[in-house]
Amino acid sequence: MSKKEKNTTKDTSGAESISFGFDRSTDERSLALFIACFADRKLLDTLVPRLADDEIPAIVDFITGLMHKHLSEKEYHRLFLSE
Repeated sequence: MSKKEKNTTKDTSGAESISFGFDRSTDERSLALFIACFADRKLLDTLVPRLADDEIPAIVDFITGLMHKHLSEKEYHRLFLSE
């Protein structure tokens, strides 16, 4: 399994406890788990073909915008591109 594949392995330990709005710490843990669940290969294999043509670039633009805003170039290359 490649480094990139390991990063998309689903870890849903405690997925039933995803909750938002209590405090920042809980929101951060819940968001990380929510995104991990969203990145599940079976979910994506089902969802992606159903997306409208305009939804694909909208999702990509949103995610890359967040990374551009919150990561340095070095962090982007190391963490996202695994360089």
